[in-house]
Amino acid sequence: MDEVTVVVAHSERATLRVGDVFLKVDADQARIDVEVEAMSLAPVPTPEVLWRKPSVLAIAAVPGTTLGRLGGPSTGSSAGWAAAGAAIRRLHDAPLPPRPGRAGRSVVALAAELDDECALLMSNGLLPADLVTRNRQVAEAALRPWTPAFTHGDLQIAHVFVDGGEVTGIIDWSEAGRGDALYDLATFTLGHEEHLDDVLTGYGADIDIDLDVIHGWWSLRSLLAVRWLAEHGFDPFAPGCEVDVLRSRM
Repeated sequence: MDEVTVVVAHSERATLRVGDVFLKVDADQARIDVEVEAMSLAPVPTPEVLWRKPSVLAIAAVPGTTLGRLGGPSTGSSAGWAAAGAAIRRLHDAPLPPRPGRAGRSVVALAAELDDECALLMSNGLLPADLVTRNRQVAEAALRPWTPAFTHGDLQIAHVFVDGGEVTGIIDWSEAGRGDALYDLATFTLGHEEHLDDVLTGYGADIDIDLDVIHGWWSLRSLLAVRWLAEHGFDPFAPGCEVDVLRSRM
C-alpha cells in the first residue's frame, strides 16, 4: 500500500504525496485556480491535472529529478542547468497570461514591503543590522522598471525536474502570472550562484542580462523570506540557505 508523505505543510497550504499522485490543499482557492490556468497556458512540461475540487488539486508526479535543493549540493549537470534555462526562456517568451503574478508586484509596493521587513528584522534582532543594511542596498538594483513576461513566480530549484539534458516537468504554478523575468532567473539560481552561467547559456545570449538585478533579487527575496520561514517551521539559517545567501553579498 502506498504511504502518505507530507511534502510540505504550513498554515496556508499543504502538499501530500500518495504513490504517483500529489494532493495540494490550499486555504486560498484562488491559488489553485491560478495554478490550473497557468499550467494550461505554459509552453513547458507541466504535471497532468487528475482532478480538482474546492481547495484540493490532484496532479500526477512528473518524471526526472531536480537539479538539487536550496542548502544542498547541486546534483545536476551543466547540461541540465542549461536545459532549465532554455525552458525558462520559452516560458518568458510566451504570450502573457491574463493576470499579474508574484513576480509582478509594483516597484513601489515591493520597496515599501522590503523597508518594513528590514525594520522588523533589525528591531527583533533576527539578523544583524549590517547584514540587513548591506543587502537592502544590493536589493535596490531589482527595484526598477521591467517589461512584463509570463513568469512562474516561485521557480525554486525544487520545482524544476530534468532527465539528462531535457526538462521533464515544472511544478507549483500558484504564483504564476505577468512579472519580471529576472525574478524567475534569480529564484531558480538562489543559493547556486555557481550555475548561473549555465542557466544563462541555455536562456540565450541574445538578451543582455543585468547581473546586478539578479543579485538584487537574491538579496530581496531572502530578506523577505527569512522571518516568514522562521515563523513557519523552516530554517533559513541552515547552511546554504537564505541567511547564507545574504552573507555572500557582504
